[in-house]
Amino acid sequence: MKKEKVKPNLLIVDDDKNTRDGLERALMRYYEIYAAESGERALDILNSADIKIMLSDVRMPGMDGLTLLQRALARDPGLICILLTAYGNVDTAVEAMKRGAYDFLSKPVNLDHLDLLLRRALRSSEIENENINLHKQLDTKYGLEKIVGNTSVMHQLFETIKQAAPTQATVQVQGESGTGKELVAHAIHRLSTRAKGPFIAVHCAALTPSLLESELFGHEKGAFTGAISKRRGRFEMADGGTLFLDEISEIDESTQVKLLRVLEERRFERVGGDQTIEVDIRLITAANKNLKQLVKDGKFREDLFFRLDVVNVTIPPLRDRLGDIPLLCDLFLKEFCASNNKEITSFTPDTISTLSAYNWPGNVRELRNTIEKMVVMARGNKLSIRDVPQNIRQETEENNINTGNISISDSNDSLANAERNMILAALEKNNNSRTKAAEELGISRRTLHRKLNKYKEEDSG
Repeated sequence: MKKEKVKPNLLIVDDDKNTRDGLERALMRYYEIYAAESGERALDILNSADIKIMLSDVRMPGMDGLTLLQRALARDPGLICILLTAYGNVDTAVEAMKRGAYDFLSKPVNLDHLDLLLRRALRSSEIENENINLHKQLDTKYGLEKIVGNTSVMHQLFETIKQAAPTQATVQVQGESGTGKELVAHAIHRLSTRAKGPFIAVHCAALTPSLLESELFGHEKGAFTGAISKRRGRFEMADGGTLFLDEISEIDESTQVKLLRVLEERRFERVGGDQTIEVDIRLITAANKNLKQLVKDGKFREDLFFRLDVVNVTIPPLRDRLGDIPLLCDLFLKEFCASNNKEITSFTPDTISTLSAYNWPGNVRELRNTIEKMVVMARGNKLSIRDVPQNIRQETEENNINTGNISISDSNDSLANAERNMILAALEKNNNSRTKAAEELGISRRTLHRKLNKYKEEDSG
């Protein structure tokens, strides 16, 4: 017996009963219909039923459609929201798109167009959910879940990590301060055959030469003043796992010699001891200075450099992956809202635009610290341009789109043409950069991509 396909739940919100009844009759064949006469009643239904799509009027007594849209998406970001109005204008359409509406239609609704729109929306939602689930599976499988990025340079970094991790080769991670070198080292360890072994990190620049030697190789009781007991070093602690030496360019020549011996023979003695200790470790090093140049300047041993420079992983600075800033901002917002007991939902579009235009000399670490400051000092439920630190605002130029107050007729065609012209103008202004155009319009890149695909279909048809 063929299993009956489950209809998706669709909520119609309109204070006019005739409109609700008419839409219900038109859509009930393919959807399980719920109806609400107000925004308040709609929220009650959204709390009690698994609604996939919401069609809502904009002008209603009490809670209007834009407010309902914002509150509904705050509860369920995956909800497909389409707004309907008899008073179409560009400002309202742009505002609806900014707040997350899937689309915006004028009354009277063309039912054929609505049917096509609903089918397309459901399919897009299914594809998006499949992609989200796939990314979750890949992140779990590949151990890259803590490294955030979707730009091409980050995809290249992920591929390099996945290729290098399963080997036993020594890895040198290069990148400016604040780019996340230790995160990359952790990812390499988690993806390696040593993942069940220890991951031990040493920050070389934080220790004097004598302390660093003891930290790395350990010491015997009485080896020096203060050595009141025998102590294992980090090489011993990392046996069977991975040792990560950060800022290796800062170690002195004496320690460089001992490190070279360990890499060649996999054995050493504790400070003040004569017992030879053998270890099985995988070494990952990091530096924010150019080791090749240090070799030329006589500040780093050439033979040690060649031992370290087997596999080179370079992390791009944040200024070369500005497209990842919205993802990082969202990640840090959630982190610091949770740790500071704050209820901040999102960033305003001009805030993201400003943060994306900044050069970020301190890279991801600076961005993370900036978002923490903004969250701690924020007074509203959204981070706006006034929450951005003054030094960042001064160094960036704000690109705002001025839509004006252009009123148009109530027809779907007029509204669609105005929206299309606005989007194409933004693309032309930004040299066809979809990312910049979307930021200027205050909409997501995904929304812009969907609109452009729709225009292409219309032109080819």
